[in-house]
Order: sequence, then structure tokens, then C-alpha cells
Amino acid sequence: MSMPRSPAAASRLSHAVIAVALLSTTAACTPPPDSPTEKPTEPQAAQLRDAVRAPLEAAQKTRQSVDADAQRTREAIEAAGG
Repeated sequence: MSMPRSPAAASRLSHAVIAVALLSTTAACTPPPDSPTEKPTEPQAAQLRDAVRAPLEAAQKTRQSVDADAQRTREAIEAAGG
């Protein structure tokens, strides 16, 4: 590669080299990665699932209790002769 013949061309070349050097050094700089938290957060889907499931489980237990009471009542009526 031959040297530029005029001082203006040399100046433009040196400015271009400096610009490329500055851009390459700033592009290489990245922020440090975030440090991981000690306990990962629980997904919101699991919380929503638990919030929906709890009343359903309570209702199922109540239904089982009501069904058992109804069965005892039927058995008592049958035992009484009716």
C-alpha cells in the first residue's frame, strides 16, 4: 500500500484510522452480566394454578363429606324400615 500523496489525504486517512479504532474499542465494551439471585423466582403460572386449585380441592372435600352424610342418611332410613 502506497502512502497518500497529499497532506489532506493523509489527514483523512489518520482520522479514519482513529475513528475505526475508537469504534472497535467501544464496540468491544459490554456491561458485566447480572449476578444471579440466590433463589430463582417462582413462575406466576404456578401461583395462578395453586390459587385456582385450592378452592376446587376444598369444594371436592366438601362434596365428599356431603355425599358421605347423604349415604348415612339413606342407610338410616333403610334401617328404620322406610
